[in-house]
Amino acid sequence: MIGFRKGLRGLVVGGLAVLAALPALAQQAPARPAVTRVEAPASAIFIGNSFFYYNNGITNHLTGFIRGGEPMGPFRSTLVGIGGSNMQWHDVASYFRPDAVASYGFDARNNIVFRPPGKLFDLAIMMDCSLCPVHPQLSPVFEDYARRHSATVRGQGAEPVFFMSWAYKDKPEMMAGLAAAYTAVGNANNALVIPAGLAFERSIAQRPALDLYVSDLRHPSLAGTYLAAATTYAAVFGRNPEGNRYTAGLDADTAAHLQRVAWETVRAYLGTQRASAN
Repeated sequence: MIGFRKGLRGLVVGGLAVLAALPALAQQAPARPAVTRVEAPASAIFIGNSFFYYNNGITNHLTGFIRGGEPMGPFRSTLVGIGGSNMQWHDVASYFRPDAVASYGFDARNNIVFRPPGKLFDLAIMMDCSLCPVHPQLSPVFEDYARRHSATVRGQGAEPVFFMSWAYKDKPEMMAGLAAAYTAVGNANNALVIPAGLAFERSIAQRPALDLYVSDLRHPSLAGTYLAAATTYAAVFGRNPEGNRYTAGLDADTAAHLQRVAWETVRAYLGTQRASAN
């Protein structure tokens, strides 16, 4: 744990240099995403870090949206998160080994249920460390492993998807660079990008008093995770989260605002896409 903390501090300190360059990135018109929809999946693996597993995990909140919306086919998800990780830390090929990740699950009565052999996942939803895509040393690593992992995922019969993370609360200028970097790797690898970071930016512009962060100014509050899950639901399934019954315990007005922001963001970034199964 001590080594991890030292490494993380080194990453943040090393990342300060890139923040000064971000205003220049903001002057560049970001590319438009080439991929605007995916086939509605029956399964997905989320591969990332603590941004995914905060607040009981984005996967559990995504399941809440699926259950709280219009009926759809079955969906299962698995989360593999390594705190502080970038894509290079993940051995993605190992996540598709038989009799390993997702080889069993739990039913409604908390009994273990073994899954039959076959295709494990339809999608692999991947994110990099929160600063890495705009870090001068680590951005080439992000691009390289986005390419490598996309090839690995497709070799297993699944599709890669990239999850665009958000700027730090005290460094909103990060967002332009993150959006440009994720859109670029999505286009380079013919993959969908989930614009969660842009949803954060939009919500903050509309309701600055609604805090999407915990005290470290990086990780998501419950409202932040809820917004990220709503944006994932809208982008991946092409479904409007507005009016969804799932609120994660947030008050109705806050949940309605975040649902609306998620849909506005997805429509603005991806257009009027719909999952083909809808």
